[in-house]
Amino acid sequence: MNYFKKRNGKLRLSLTGKEAVAGVLFILPFLIGFFGIFLPLIVESIHFSFTNMEVSSTGYVLKPAADNGLEHYLRALTIDPDFNLQLLTSIGQMAAKVPLVIIFSFFAATLINQKFHGRAIARSVFFFPVILTSGVIMGLENSDLLLQTLSTTGESAEDMASFLNMARFLSEYTNLPASVIGFLSDAVNGIYDIVVASGVQILIFLAGLQSISPSLYEASSIEGATAWENFWKITFPMISSMILVNSVYTIIDQFTNETNEMMTTIRDTIFVDVKYGYGSAMAWIYFICIAVILIIVGGLISRKVFYYDER
Repeated sequence: MNYFKKRNGKLRLSLTGKEAVAGVLFILPFLIGFFGIFLPLIVESIHFSFTNMEVSSTGYVLKPAADNGLEHYLRALTIDPDFNLQLLTSIGQMAAKVPLVIIFSFFAATLINQKFHGRAIARSVFFFPVILTSGVIMGLENSDLLLQTLSTTGESAEDMASFLNMARFLSEYTNLPASVIGFLSDAVNGIYDIVVASGVQILIFLAGLQSISPSLYEASSIEGATAWENFWKITFPMISSMILVNSVYTIIDQFTNETNEMMTTIRDTIFVDVKYGYGSAMAWIYFICIAVILIIVGGLISRKVFYYDER
C-alpha cells in the first residue's frame, strides 16, 4: 500500500498513511505495556516453572528442577490429585455456565433493545451487578453477611435452599432425565451469579443489535415475514459475530474469576506456600488448557458466523 504521495514536490503522508499512523498511536500504550512490563514477567514465569527457588536473607537462588526441569509439571499432572480434580471441576463449571450466560445476556439485550418508557433505566439496572460486585461489595458477598441476615429474620439457609429447590419440583412434576433436571436446577439456583456475569455481554449484544439496519426488517415485513422468521433470518445471523466475541470473553472470565478454585489454589501455592516453581507450572498447565478450549470453541463458532459484506 502507498503510505506516501507527492504534493507540491514534497513527499507527504497519504490518507492511508495517516490512518496507519493513527492506528499505531492507538495501540502504542498496549505495545509499551506488553513488551515493557508484561512480556518480561511471562518469560520469568516460564523460567520459574522449570526451576526450584531457594529463598535466603540476601535474595533467592534458582536451581534446575529434576527430570530435566519437568519435575513440577509431572507432579501436577501425575502426582497431585487435587490439581487434576480442580482442573476438571473448573472446566465442567465453565461448560455449564457459559451457555447460560450467553443465552441470558442475549435475551436481556433483545428485551432492552425494544422501545419503551424507561429504557435507559432498564439498561442501567442490568449493568448494576457488574459495578456492585466489585471491591468492597464483593468482599461482603463472599462473607457470611447473607447468612447472618437470614438468621436474624428467622430463616435458615436450609429453609431458603428447600424453598428454591428446583430439582425436587422438576423431579416430581416432570419426566425429564436426571441430567437435564440437574442442569436446570443449577441454572435456577445460580441465577444471581448468571446475572452478575452477564453485564458486559449484554452491552456487547445490545451494540450488535443496534447496528442492524432497520431497512432489513422493513423489507422482510413487506414480504410477509413473521417476527419469528425475522429473528432467525435477520437478527441471529447479524448478531452471530457478537456470539463469538461473548463466548470467548465469557470463557476467559469464568476461568479467571476470583471465585474459581483453580485460581485460588495457584495464588495460594505461589504467595502463601512460597512455591514459585510449582505454582508457575500449575499456572502454565491451566493456561494451555484454556488456550486449547478457546481454539476449539472459536473454531466451531466461527464456522457459523455471518459477516456482512457491504461491497
